[in-house]
Amino acid sequence: MTAPEATRPTRAGLAAGLGAFLIWGVLPLYFPLLEPAGPLEIIAHRVVWSLAFCLLLLVVTRTWGSFVAVLRRPRTVAVLGLAAVLLAVNWLVYVYGVLSDHVVDAALGYFVNPLVTVALAVLVLRERLRRVQWVALGFGAAAVVVITVGYGRLPWIALVLAASFGTYGLIKNRVGRAVPALPGFAVETVVLAPLALGYLLVLAAQGSGTFGAHGSWNAVALASAGVVTTVPLLLFNSAARRLPLSVVGLIQYVTPVLQFVIGVTVGHERMPVARWAGFGLVWVALVILTVDALSTARRGRVQAPAERTDAAVSA
Repeated sequence: MTAPEATRPTRAGLAAGLGAFLIWGVLPLYFPLLEPAGPLEIIAHRVVWSLAFCLLLLVVTRTWGSFVAVLRRPRTVAVLGLAAVLLAVNWLVYVYGVLSDHVVDAALGYFVNPLVTVALAVLVLRERLRRVQWVALGFGAAAVVVITVGYGRLPWIALVLAASFGTYGLIKNRVGRAVPALPGFAVETVVLAPLALGYLLVLAAQGSGTFGAHGSWNAVALASAGVVTTVPLLLFNSAARRLPLSVVGLIQYVTPVLQFVIGVTVGHERMPVARWAGFGLVWVALVILTVDALSTARRGRVQAPAERTDAAVSA
């Protein structure tokens, strides 16, 4: 394989990853377009239209068989059902945060998410952390304390977002090899769809639903939630297959950075000293984690050729 051919997957992966994280980053500008629909109605539309879009993609990509095969495995469906509940909680809290002018709190949640992932590795997977990782977790915990004490309330939106998405990622990691991305996400939306569709039908029967009641553009915006939800997930999956995990870990910060900038500059959300201090501690923790991850990956790349050389000599 020539050098240009070797770099094509990396370039495609970077483009896909940046596309996914850019879309997620600008979602705070999208959800206000769906008002006067409230968070629950928006999430219901998001589920229903995501399912419709997923089913269409399953047909177009000829992966319907994989989707049906997953549905025939009750244990896998149960695990994906739990993942779906966590994803729904994450979506609901995120949309509530955006519509209630707490975009900065949402950004904090996704900054904290890598720290939650590390904590879950200890609590659930019983992994042993390096000293540097413990230091990073300490900075993260200190950030929550500083924001809580200085700001006068627990940053629950950030904590729920980080915990729900971190746990969702853990579950998806456990079943990821056995379930392709599109069929897996389609199953998750199938699990949520009955409740979502039922809620929308109740709203329609009561005459309180907003779909079609506030002009065609509002209806189109609500229906587009399926595309807005599914496309970045598929782009992320494409990036994860083509890029080293360390690179994915670095570019994921595009999302909370954009959210933070939008919250401060567009939403004009307050940033008292305690909030800046808390964010500063989180950013220090992320720098520590990132440097540690990159150095660990570099050592692994150096050791691998050496091990292959030793094996060849011994042979």
